Amino acid sequence: MAASLQRIGIVICRSFPIILQRNLQRQIIRDWKITSSVAPVLRVNFCTATVSSSSADTTDSAEPLVSRYADRPWEYLESEEYIERYGSKPVWSNYRRNHKGGVPPQKTRKTCIRGHKMCSNACPICRDPNVIVHYKNVNLLQQFISPQTGMVYDPTRTGVCMKQQKLLNKAVDTARDHGLLLVQLPHVDYSKEDYSNTHGAVAPTPAPSLSSGEMWYSWYGSIKADERELARVKRIYKEYLKPNV
Repeated sequence: MAASLQRIGIVICRSFPIILQRNLQRQIIRDWKITSSVAPVLRVNFCTATVSSSSADTTDSAEPLVSRYADRPWEYLESEEYIERYGSKPVWSNYRRNHKGGVPPQKTRKTCIRGHKMCSNACPICRDPNVIVHYKNVNLLQQFISPQTGMVYDPTRTGVCMKQQKLLNKAVDTARDHGLLLVQLPHVDYSKEDYSNTHGAVAPTPAPSLSSGEMWYSWYGSIKADERELARVKRIYKEYLKPNV
């Protein structure tokens, strides 16, 4: 019995360092997992901080550019920056919207900017802050008007979001009201119309020569009222009829 207890004690003493070593290894692995799960968060925060600082620098550098064209947006279309980016093509010519499948959607998105976030593939007007829709920006409005029909292009062709499309329609109407854009009206030929005063429609009306009891129209006396309809009308307007004297 003593020998068996001694053997059990020896086995326990030999296995105790192994158990401690395994527990230590598990603790190290657990600590490594915790640090690995925390490290990306710190890295992301650091990256976002650097990105935000860089974006702040870009916004600071872009502020004078936006404020310069905000008061006179038509000057941007004549600048070297616009020519280098678009050339002689419209701002929507090289735009392609991302969509699922081979068939494009029948309507464009409602808006590209929601709050402080912009979608990944913004429309041709929202993606460029220097492109500002204004009724005096005639060169920009003409890019969205068909030269054959004089109508504004459908947003499914230009890719403009519905918010900017409404601003375009309003700016085009305002520019036409101010005479900055031509208004195409259908041609009507009036050469075959008679504008003289010799035909019967413009002749002077003769003075009536009626005797007593004669109707103005000869056929008016031959009309006979329907008794049923007359009785129904009298019943409806009974309170408003004058009594016969």
